[in-house]
Amino acid sequence: MTGLNFFRNPLRGLFGGKDRPTVPVKELRERDRRRMLKHFLTLEPRDRLLRFGSPVNDEQITRYVSSIDFDRDLVFGVYNRVFKLVAVGHLAFADRDADKHKVTEKDQVAEFGVSVSKSARGLGIGSKLFERANIACRNNDVDTLYMHCLSSNATMIHIAKKAGMEIHRDYGEADAYLKLGPADPVSVLQEAMEEQLASLDYALKANVRAASKLLDKIPGVKSDD
Repeated sequence: MTGLNFFRNPLRGLFGGKDRPTVPVKELRERDRRRMLKHFLTLEPRDRLLRFGSPVNDEQITRYVSSIDFDRDLVFGVYNRVFKLVAVGHLAFADRDADKHKVTEKDQVAEFGVSVSKSARGLGIGSKLFERANIACRNNDVDTLYMHCLSSNATMIHIAKKAGMEIHRDYGEADAYLKLGPADPVSVLQEAMEEQLASLDYALKANVRAASKLLDKIPGVKSDD
């Protein structure tokens, strides 16, 4: 399945060139928690290790998803054309501590973690989630975006290098920092437009999925999904 077919929807031209796959990044809320859990549980053991930095079982993942505070943190996701959540980016805000006081004068820093399903890789989704996290930090008065991962996590290291992050490696792990500029009218408008378009995409896919389920219940009728 090609990238264009994977994310096929009527909004394709609004998110980039016509030859590029559509990757609308939607802010996730409480209603998405069940699909988030399903996404993480389908990750293979090595993907879990790279995402969380240590081996985690289903119970630990369930506790992690249940503990996410949508009022405190920001969580972003990407749904494919059949309304399956195939990527999640978690932007967790925390008070500045002694280890991070040298990189920012702000009261808070933000740590970003991302996971992408195997079926959705190679489409630049991780980078799109990172870009969304970047602009969200700026608009929330956070000037330091932080990522912690295993040094063997080539995808995250690539995203960090591409973004110009300062990377520190130690004992098989890597810390990366990115200094961000302040919010401005352009960044605020950009975030608002991206969320509005992603919300429309979300609604379209949800409605199509609901219609497909109804069709599947009609004798002799089978949806394409």
